[in-house]
Amino acid sequence: MSEADFQRQVTELAELLGWVWAHFRPARTAHGWRTPVSGPIGAGFPDLVLARERDRRLLFAELKADDGRVTPAEQRVLDTLRAVGAD
Repeated sequence: MSEADFQRQVTELAELLGWVWAHFRPARTAHGWRTPVSGPIGAGFPDLVLARERDRRLLFAELKADDGRVTPAEQRVLDTLRAVGAD
């Protein structure tokens, strides 16, 4: 399954379960595809941010296709988010 298909399934299920979410889509620039997220954790920022008010939850999700792997930059961001108590 592609990452895009997986993400579509995740977001559809999330909405059914009462979650709201955001995804920062890459855009084509003169330097290739770039995601407009900047700052020290911009590179490697997770694919989805999900929130559910009723149980005061905030999740960060890095999604991968069947053959995908987390990059070192993505792992650093995930480790930082976990260190401050994020799910």
